[in-house]
Amino acid sequence: MPIQDYLAKIAQGPKASKDLTWDESKQVMKLLIEGQVTQAQIGAFLIAMRFKMESVTELAAFTAAARQYVAPLSIPKSLALVDVPTYAGKQDTFHALIAAAVVATAGGAAVLMHGYDGIPGRPGSAGVLKALGVPIDLEPKMAAEELTKKGFAYLDIGLYHPPIYRFLEMRQELGVRNMFHPVARLLNPGRASAQVVGLSHPPHFEKTAEVLRMLACPRGFVIRGVEGDPELSGAAATRVLELRDERITPLGIAPKDFGMGLCSSREMAGFPPDQRDKEADLLRRLIQNQVPGGPKDWVLMNAAMLLYAAGKGTSLTACLPIARAALEGGAAARKLDELVQAPLAAGKRG
Repeated sequence: MPIQDYLAKIAQGPKASKDLTWDESKQVMKLLIEGQVTQAQIGAFLIAMRFKMESVTELAAFTAAARQYVAPLSIPKSLALVDVPTYAGKQDTFHALIAAAVVATAGGAAVLMHGYDGIPGRPGSAGVLKALGVPIDLEPKMAAEELTKKGFAYLDIGLYHPPIYRFLEMRQELGVRNMFHPVARLLNPGRASAQVVGLSHPPHFEKTAEVLRMLACPRGFVIRGVEGDPELSGAAATRVLELRDERITPLGIAPKDFGMGLCSSREMAGFPPDQRDKEADLLRRLIQNQVPGGPKDWVLMNAAMLLYAAGKGTSLTACLPIARAALEGGAAARKLDELVQAPLAAGKRG
């Protein structure tokens, strides 16, 4: 069936529009990824879907279809792997999640961070990781090897799934997010048993947890995170949905749950796009346990979350001592030193 027929089904106005079935959604993704549509048809479909909004079935089917075009990373099943998509970019706060990931890795978790650095004015994780000296341009095979060897890797979505990257780039032309933004977050390149997904778009909150369940994710955390990243806030309670054993449980997680006070906006403040080196310096000092107070607490909270997702403790609070020991005992600093050591080869996007 041509895409015009699917477009007609979803673009009949708020009351007349109908959701696509699972099979129809997979067929649409096939048409889009394989280039069997014109640019005008792509734009029309993406905007129509933007106004209708993706159903749980559509989003799950889009993701399942997109996964079929690229092989998952070859990761040992024994690795306590957590999938951490970072696609939102930051404007007002620093990337606490990066420091938290290093601390959690030092505490025994394995973290695959994947993302996209293409939102104007909102620097993503890639630029900060690069300023830290962590490789961000690894081909998938090399990223899998780094992850297996060191417990952490960053995977550029453009190197892993070029078609998805091209559709993400259409945000520049369309001016709004499209259905490929939530799909990218849900790709799970390493097929990790735990996924930690951050969102800022309220209508997708409960929906994303349902999608993870439909995709048979063993353990998932959907977070109304700081600026849309999968971060717990250090300044307020954070809404979280935990998927475990096919049950979805709503949580409200606040600093007081960890015995911590609230961070101030100054303690969480970010850096302009042209000051990534300054942000990298802050993260480096945090990982080296040279920054006390609110910023340190914020990092420890999020490290505990990643350790909990990895199954390293029976609760978030039980994982906090593991994170603290990794940070204060120097293991996190040593882990960062290990991560900045160059791999044998790095793939470049041509």
